Amino acid sequence: MGESAHRNEHLAQELLGCGYGELSPVQKSVIDLIATEQPTGVSRELRVDDRSFGERLADNVAAVGGSWTFIVAFAVLLAGWMAWNAWGKGHHLAFDPFPFIFLNLMLSMIAALQAPVIMMSQNRAAARDRQAAEHDYVVNLRAELEIMRLHDKIDVLRQREILELLKRQSETIRLLRQQVQQLTKD
Repeated sequence: MGESAHRNEHLAQELLGCGYGELSPVQKSVIDLIATEQPTGVSRELRVDDRSFGERLADNVAAVGGSWTFIVAFAVLLAGWMAWNAWGKGHHLAFDPFPFIFLNLMLSMIAALQAPVIMMSQNRAAARDRQAAEHDYVVNLRAELEIMRLHDKIDVLRQREILELLKRQSETIRLLRQQVQQLTKD
């Protein structure tokens, strides 16, 4: 067993109470980071925007389609469509008279296209959120384990300090007893 493998095994036992081989991949990565004292890095997927054109388009459609600007503009467009066709019926300018069948067709087509595009964007966002949550878990687990190590180090230092104080106290008591014995002899 190499030095690094031995150190990882020792850290796993000390911090998590089980062998390195029994740890999950995420826990192993945390033990490796602690052992090498490297900072916890953010994965490439969370740092780089390498979305394809379709993914960017889906995200933009979802962003626009889920905004008040879109809702208000769409409501104005629908009201304008219905007003034009209601007014234009008497002037022979109506292209979709009441009951607005063409409008219903257009709305159905927009909904049929918009829904899967928004779902694609949400699936991508969910995958990205899972990656971010895993990164947060790694950072939190590492912080907790590092804090545990610091507590152990402080406990060791405190024990040493207490032992040193006890030694000094014993020496002081011994010296006082000698002084008392000398004073009682005189």
